[in-house]
Amino acid sequence: MRLFVGLGNPGREHAGQRHNIGFMAMDAIARRHAASPFRPKFSGLVTEATLGAERVLLLKPETYMNDSGRSVGAAARFHKIALADITVFHDELDLAPGTVRVKCGGGNAGHNGLRSITADLGNDYRRVRLGIGHPGTKERVLGYVLGNFARDEQPWLDALCDAAAAGAAELAEGQDSRFQNRLHAAVTPLLPGGDRL
Repeated sequence: MRLFVGLGNPGREHAGQRHNIGFMAMDAIARRHAASPFRPKFSGLVTEATLGAERVLLLKPETYMNDSGRSVGAAARFHKIALADITVFHDELDLAPGTVRVKCGGGNAGHNGLRSITADLGNDYRRVRLGIGHPGTKERVLGYVLGNFARDEQPWLDALCDAAAAGAAELAEGQDSRFQNRLHAAVTPLLPGGDRL
């Protein structure tokens, strides 16, 4: 079994925020692959999906971002899921909006959700970095990530989530480059400047 984790904050007031793009990706994957409704478990919401040949647990921690590791660690230990089989979807300030990069390990770039998971489990899990752009100054970051996506961002956001769901089996089977290219092809035409990425 593999574990896909979408990071975000629980509650309706956070649902449309940039920090919740990981939750949005999990919801899209669950819909596309006819998963059962999410149910409470591991201090989060979980469901299962079959992605290609892989059984995958989809998890949305409900611990708030700063304590995500508690939920992810509980799920991983219960199902005996190796660190290499965990993939975390999260917002990334250091990437332009709509840009996607898949990597294993590395720094946490100040992301409190990643920091919490690393503290609980270790660092060598895979990350799907979903670019939201940077507001320009450090002082504006908190308000920016906790702000809702703008209306003109919705087309690329929807395309990104749809493409992530369509390519989820590729990701589950380790075809990271193919998955990344799929998202790039879906999102790039909808971004300002078109094919500049």
